[in-house]
Amino acid sequence: MTRYSAWSVFWNGLTGQKGWDRAWRDPEPKAEYDVVIVGAGLHGLATAYYLAKNHGVRNIAVVEKGYLGGGNAGRNTTIVRSNYMMPGNRDFYEHSLKLWENLSHDLNYNVMFSQRAHVSLFHSPASRDAAARRYNTMRLTDTDGELWSLDELKRNVPHLNYGPNSRFPILGAAVQKRAGTARHDAVAWGYARAADQHGVDIIQKCEVTGVIRDGARVTGLETTRGIIKGKKVGFAVAGNTSRLWGMAELGKLPIETHKLQAFVSEPLKPLLDQVVVFGVGGAHFYISQSDKGGMVFGGDIDWYKSYAQRGNLPIVQDVAECATSILPCLGRVRLLRHWSGVMDMSMDGAPFICKTPLDNLYLNAGWNYGGFKATPASGWYFADLIANDRPARVVVNHDLTRFERGVNIDERGAGPDPKLHG
Repeated sequence: MTRYSAWSVFWNGLTGQKGWDRAWRDPEPKAEYDVVIVGAGLHGLATAYYLAKNHGVRNIAVVEKGYLGGGNAGRNTTIVRSNYMMPGNRDFYEHSLKLWENLSHDLNYNVMFSQRAHVSLFHSPASRDAAARRYNTMRLTDTDGELWSLDELKRNVPHLNYGPNSRFPILGAAVQKRAGTARHDAVAWGYARAADQHGVDIIQKCEVTGVIRDGARVTGLETTRGIIKGKKVGFAVAGNTSRLWGMAELGKLPIETHKLQAFVSEPLKPLLDQVVVFGVGGAHFYISQSDKGGMVFGGDIDWYKSYAQRGNLPIVQDVAECATSILPCLGRVRLLRHWSGVMDMSMDGAPFICKTPLDNLYLNAGWNYGGFKATPASGWYFADLIANDRPARVVVNHDLTRFERGVNIDERGAGPDPKLHG
């Protein structure tokens, strides 16, 4: 397979673009694999890649009911950051950010990772003190972070609503300069291409319809393309995790599935160089500007449970109000499109990377709002778990029994407010 380089781009430009190979194969499924990963989204593809690269596993399949990267991978706002304080969260996301920083070179594919800074606004002295505590903890544990005064914030992000009568008065911001955005589909394509080069079979249009068990072991998967046997099986299917869990006859998971909408405006001239975030008074909002000029933004989940990938107008209104409250200059900008990802919201807001009650079944789920930025570390640690049959130190508490131990990983320590909305 062609290795991408400046020379290959130049040469193919001279020869009519005829020298490119397929980015990845479209193989028929084998009867049996050493490892079968269910879900060809970002986490599933990253897991397969690191299984092959880091652990030398060669007989791997990734099965996907639709097309590669067609689920949440292409339905998010592409923010990457590691500004966490809690043990477990802090270590995990900092490792992920370090992997992001070299990901294009590692995959030999431009994932368009742009370290444009993550600017989290604060609106009261109390929130400023909380941000100072969080960011001081980050700095003491080798993660970058700084606090901007109001004057410094105005110099760097001049278009925010700094007026004395603004709905959410701004006092300053907590900033992580190494954070930023990446192109979601490029990440999926890069991991797919790199995994394929290591011999991974990526099998699209292959929906899992049943899990075949022999006592406490999974022996294979029933799919729309026949039975596929696997010595080890990993679930990485985001909002559809509970469905597969039911197929494996494992009862209930501490997960609810909700929709999270994202929005893109019509293209604008350069307006916002950073990712800007705020959360106050029941509002939750984040925004950045894409390379094409569109303003990419989002807010809260749809609070009722759903498997749909379509948005609803109440959230459109809520997020639009947040946008205009903080960036009034967007008031007459037209919304180009919006869509919805299907989120698996755990009860404490933290993910699962763990073994299951079945000996050879492994779980990657419960990512709430954090799935995209977690991609490299999620794949790294899930691959390590599957290969070595034990969790790495960083994810040792990301298991299904942490609720019994009272372990708190997420900063907020809360997921979808279970059962509150039906």
